[in-house]
Amino acid sequence: MPEGDTLRRTADALRGRLLGKEISQARPDFLKRVEGTTVTSIEANGKHLLIGFDSGLVLHSHLRMTGSWHLYKPGEAWRKPARLATAVLAGADAVAVLFSAPTAELVRSKDAVHELAHLGPDMLAPELDLTEILRRARSSPRQALGELLLDQRVAAGIGNIHKCEALWRLRLDPWRPASDLSDAELGALFQEARTGLQAGVRGIVRPAVAGRAGRSCPRCSHRIQCVLQGAPPRFTYYCPTCQTGVLR
Repeated sequence: MPEGDTLRRTADALRGRLLGKEISQARPDFLKRVEGTTVTSIEANGKHLLIGFDSGLVLHSHLRMTGSWHLYKPGEAWRKPARLATAVLAGADAVAVLFSAPTAELVRSKDAVHELAHLGPDMLAPELDLTEILRRARSSPRQALGELLLDQRVAAGIGNIHKCEALWRLRLDPWRPASDLSDAELGALFQEARTGLQAGVRGIVRPAVAGRAGRSCPRCSHRIQCVLQGAPPRFTYYCPTCQTGVLR
Protein backbone atom coordinates (compact mmCIF):
# COMPACT_ATOMS: atom_id res chain seq x y z
CA MET A 1 0.00 0.00 0.00
CA PRO A 2 1.40 3.44 -0.90
CA GLU A 3 2.40 5.37 2.20
CA GLY A 4 2.42 9.04 3.06
CA ASP A 5 5.82 9.66 1.47
CA THR A 6 4.69 8.08 -1.81
CA LEU A 7 1.56 10.25 -1.85
CA ARG A 8 3.64 13.36 -1.13
CA ARG A 9 5.97 12.61 -4.06
CA THR A 10 2.92 11.94 -6.25
CA ALA A 11 1.35 15.26 -5.25
CA ASP A 12 4.60 17.10 -5.98
CA ALA A 13 4.85 15.53 -9.45
CA LEU A 14 1.22 16.27 -10.33
CA ARG A 15 1.54 19.80 -9.00
CA GLY A 16 4.49 20.46 -11.28
CA ARG A 17 2.54 19.43 -14.40
CA LEU A 18 -1.11 20.31 -13.68
CA LEU A 19 -1.29 23.16 -11.18
CA GLY A 20 -2.72 26.29 -12.79
CA LYS A 21 -3.54 24.40 -15.99
CA GLU A 22 -6.92 24.04 -17.65
CA ILE A 23 -8.36 20.55 -18.00
CA SER A 24 -9.29 20.07 -21.64
CA GLN A 25 -10.45 16.48 -21.35
CA ALA A 26 -11.50 14.29 -18.43
CA ARG A 27 -12.93 10.84 -18.12
CA PRO A 28 -14.84 8.72 -17.18
CA ASP A 29 -18.19 10.46 -17.29
CA PHE A 30 -18.28 11.51 -13.64
CA LEU A 31 -15.27 13.76 -14.32
CA LYS A 32 -16.80 15.60 -17.30
CA ARG A 33 -17.80 18.35 -14.86
CA VAL A 34 -14.17 19.46 -14.52
CA GLU A 35 -13.55 19.91 -18.24
CA GLY A 36 -12.81 23.58 -18.89
CA THR A 37 -11.90 24.22 -15.25
CA THR A 38 -8.44 25.06 -13.88
CA VAL A 39 -6.51 23.04 -11.30
CA THR A 40 -6.04 25.27 -8.25
CA SER A 41 -4.61 22.87 -5.66
CA ILE A 42 -3.05 19.42 -5.33
CA GLU A 43 -2.54 18.21 -1.77
CA ALA A 44 -1.70 14.98 0.00
CA ASN A 45 -3.27 14.28 3.39
CA GLY A 46 -1.95 11.06 4.86
CA LYS A 47 -2.74 8.46 2.19
CA HIS A 48 -5.39 10.61 0.46
CA LEU A 49 -4.83 12.84 -2.58
CA LEU A 50 -7.00 15.90 -3.27
CA ILE A 51 -7.01 17.75 -6.61
CA GLY A 52 -8.98 20.99 -6.43
CA PHE A 53 -10.52 22.95 -9.32
CA ASP A 54 -11.64 26.57 -9.63
CA SER A 55 -15.25 25.36 -9.83
CA GLY A 56 -15.08 24.38 -6.16
CA LEU A 57 -14.97 20.67 -6.95
CA VAL A 58 -12.31 18.30 -5.66
CA LEU A 59 -11.16 14.93 -7.01
CA HIS A 60 -10.54 12.75 -3.96
CA SER A 61 -8.54 9.56 -4.51
CA HIS A 62 -7.20 6.85 -2.23
CA LEU A 63 -4.76 4.39 -3.79
CA ARG A 64 -5.02 1.60 -1.18
CA MET A 65 -3.20 -1.56 -2.35
CA THR A 66 -3.57 -1.24 -6.11
CA GLY A 67 -3.79 2.40 -7.22
CA SER A 68 -1.12 4.60 -8.81
CA TRP A 69 -0.99 7.97 -10.58
CA HIS A 70 1.01 8.22 -13.83
CA LEU A 71 2.01 11.30 -15.81
CA TYR A 72 2.41 11.29 -19.60
CA LYS A 73 2.96 13.72 -22.40
CA PRO A 74 -0.02 14.06 -24.79
CA GLY A 75 0.08 11.16 -27.26
CA GLU A 76 2.61 9.18 -25.23
CA ALA A 77 1.87 5.46 -24.81
CA TRP A 78 0.59 4.47 -21.40
CA ARG A 79 2.48 1.88 -19.39
CA LYS A 80 -0.76 0.17 -18.31
CA PRO A 81 -3.91 -0.83 -20.24
CA ALA A 82 -6.54 1.90 -20.69
CA ARG A 83 -9.17 -0.43 -19.20
CA LEU A 84 -7.43 -0.03 -15.83
CA ALA A 85 -7.75 3.76 -15.85
CA THR A 86 -9.95 4.99 -12.98
CA ALA A 87 -9.53 8.68 -13.83
CA VAL A 88 -7.91 10.68 -16.62
CA LEU A 89 -7.15 14.43 -16.53
CA ALA A 90 -5.66 15.89 -19.70
CA GLY A 91 -4.22 19.39 -20.11
CA ALA A 92 -2.34 21.10 -22.91
CA ASP A 93 1.01 19.48 -22.12
CA ALA A 94 0.31 16.67 -19.64
CA VAL A 95 -2.02 13.74 -19.10
CA ALA A 96 -2.51 12.42 -15.55
CA VAL A 97 -3.90 8.89 -15.29
CA LEU A 98 -5.04 7.18 -12.12
CA PHE A 99 -4.85 3.41 -12.51
CA SER A 100 -6.65 0.74 -10.49
CA ALA A 101 -7.71 2.95 -7.59
CA PRO A 102 -10.68 1.72 -5.54
CA THR A 103 -11.55 5.28 -4.47
CA ALA A 104 -11.91 8.16 -6.93
CA GLU A 105 -14.79 10.55 -6.39
CA LEU A 106 -15.69 14.12 -7.30
CA VAL A 107 -16.90 16.10 -4.28
CA ARG A 108 -17.29 19.70 -3.19
CA SER A 109 -14.38 21.17 -1.26
CA LYS A 110 -16.33 21.34 2.02
CA ASP A 111 -17.34 17.69 1.61
CA ALA A 112 -13.72 16.67 1.05
CA VAL A 113 -12.78 18.31 4.34
CA HIS A 114 -15.64 16.48 6.06
CA GLU A 115 -14.62 13.10 4.58
CA LEU A 116 -11.09 13.41 5.99
CA ALA A 117 -12.11 14.81 9.36
CA HIS A 118 -11.62 11.42 11.05
CA LEU A 119 -7.92 11.35 10.18
CA GLY A 120 -5.26 12.05 12.76
CA PRO A 121 -2.58 14.71 12.17
CA ASP A 122 -0.68 14.38 8.89
CA MET A 123 2.72 12.84 9.62
CA LEU A 124 4.30 14.96 6.87
CA ALA A 125 2.77 18.29 7.89
CA PRO A 126 5.36 21.09 8.28
CA GLU A 127 4.82 20.94 12.05
CA LEU A 128 3.86 17.62 13.62
CA ASP A 129 1.02 17.90 16.14
CA LEU A 130 2.49 15.33 18.50
CA THR A 131 0.25 16.39 21.38
CA GLU A 132 -2.86 15.51 19.38
CA ILE A 133 -1.32 12.23 18.17
CA LEU A 134 -0.59 11.18 21.75
CA ARG A 135 -4.09 12.17 22.85
CA ARG A 136 -5.59 9.96 20.15
CA ALA A 137 -3.15 7.11 20.85
CA ARG A 138 -4.06 7.06 24.53
CA SER A 139 -7.72 6.45 23.66
CA SER A 140 -6.72 2.84 22.84
CA PRO A 141 -4.02 2.13 25.44
CA ARG A 142 -3.98 -1.65 24.98
CA GLN A 143 -3.53 -1.44 21.21
CA ALA A 144 -0.32 -3.11 20.06
CA LEU A 145 2.34 -0.75 18.72
CA GLY A 146 2.34 -2.44 15.31
CA GLU A 147 -1.39 -1.77 14.97
CA LEU A 148 -1.33 1.69 16.52
CA LEU A 149 1.14 3.03 13.96
CA LEU A 150 -1.17 1.98 11.12
CA ASP A 151 -4.27 3.53 12.71
CA GLN A 152 -4.97 6.51 10.45
CA ARG A 153 -7.33 7.93 13.08
CA VAL A 154 -4.29 8.43 15.31
CA ALA A 155 -1.77 9.70 12.74
CA ALA A 156 -2.24 9.86 8.97
CA GLY A 157 0.35 8.58 6.53
CA ILE A 158 2.23 5.69 8.16
CA GLY A 159 2.11 2.44 6.21
CA ASN A 160 3.54 -1.01 6.69
CA ILE A 161 7.12 -0.28 5.65
CA HIS A 162 7.62 2.71 7.92
CA LYS A 163 5.76 0.93 10.74
CA CYS A 164 8.17 -1.99 10.63
CA GLU A 165 11.27 0.15 10.21
CA ALA A 166 10.46 2.58 13.05
CA LEU A 167 9.82 -0.29 15.46
CA TRP A 168 13.03 -2.01 14.41
CA ARG A 169 15.16 1.12 14.75
CA LEU A 170 13.88 1.64 18.30
CA ARG A 171 14.14 -2.09 19.16
CA LEU A 172 10.44 -2.26 20.03
CA ASP A 173 8.31 -5.39 20.01
CA PRO A 174 5.42 -4.82 17.53
CA TRP A 175 3.03 -6.66 19.91
CA ARG A 176 3.89 -4.54 22.93
CA PRO A 177 0.85 -2.54 24.17
CA ALA A 178 1.06 1.22 23.76
CA SER A 179 0.25 1.54 27.46
CA ASP A 180 3.70 0.12 28.27
CA LEU A 181 5.36 3.23 26.84
CA SER A 182 5.58 6.65 28.44
CA ASP A 183 4.45 9.70 26.49
CA ALA A 184 8.09 10.49 25.75
CA GLU A 185 8.75 6.98 24.43
CA LEU A 186 5.55 6.86 22.37
CA GLY A 187 6.27 10.32 20.99
CA ALA A 188 9.76 9.19 20.01
CA LEU A 189 8.24 6.28 18.08
CA PHE A 190 6.01 8.56 16.01
CA GLN A 191 8.92 10.94 15.47
CA GLU A 192 10.99 8.00 14.23
CA ALA A 193 8.25 7.07 11.76
CA ARG A 194 8.12 10.70 10.61
CA THR A 195 11.88 10.68 10.02
CA GLY A 196 11.49 7.61 7.80
CA LEU A 197 8.61 9.20 5.87
CA GLN A 198 10.61 12.40 5.34
CA ALA A 199 13.50 10.36 3.96
CA GLY A 200 11.02 8.57 1.71
CA VAL A 201 9.85 11.88 0.27
CA ARG A 202 13.46 12.43 -0.79
CA GLY A 203 13.49 8.97 -2.38
CA ILE A 204 15.58 7.37 0.35
CA VAL A 205 14.02 4.08 1.46
CA ARG A 206 16.42 1.28 2.44
CA PRO A 207 14.43 -1.23 4.52
CA ALA A 208 16.29 -3.09 7.24
CA VAL A 209 13.47 -5.56 7.94
CA ALA A 210 10.40 -4.79 5.79
CA GLY A 211 10.08 -7.37 3.02
CA ARG A 212 13.19 -9.22 4.21
CA ALA A 213 11.74 -12.27 5.97
CA GLY A 214 14.31 -15.05 6.41
CA ARG A 215 17.27 -12.74 5.87
CA SER A 216 19.76 -11.67 8.51
CA CYS A 217 18.97 -8.74 10.77
CA PRO A 218 21.47 -5.95 9.97
CA ARG A 219 21.94 -5.32 13.68
CA CYS A 220 22.23 -8.75 15.32
CA SER A 221 22.43 -11.16 12.32
CA HIS A 222 19.51 -13.31 13.51
CA ARG A 223 16.73 -14.14 11.05
CA ILE A 224 14.00 -11.61 10.35
CA GLN A 225 10.50 -13.00 10.81
CA CYS A 226 7.17 -12.08 9.23
CA VAL A 227 3.87 -12.55 11.09
CA LEU A 228 0.35 -11.36 10.33
CA GLN A 229 -0.88 -8.78 12.80
CA GLY A 230 -4.09 -6.82 13.37
CA ALA A 231 -7.52 -6.72 11.77
CA PRO A 232 -7.49 -6.63 8.85
CA PRO A 233 -4.21 -8.56 9.09
CA ARG A 234 -1.05 -6.93 7.80
CA PHE A 235 2.44 -8.40 7.56
CA THR A 236 4.76 -7.34 10.35
CA TYR A 237 8.47 -7.84 9.70
CA TYR A 238 10.66 -7.79 12.79
CA CYS A 239 13.68 -9.31 14.52
CA PRO A 240 12.56 -11.41 17.51
CA THR A 241 16.06 -11.25 18.98
CA CYS A 242 16.82 -7.54 19.16
CA GLN A 243 13.26 -6.19 19.24
CA THR A 244 12.79 -7.12 22.87
CA GLY A 245 9.61 -8.55 24.31
CA VAL A 246 7.56 -11.72 24.00
CA LEU A 247 5.58 -12.35 20.80
CA ARG A 248 1.85 -12.45 21.67
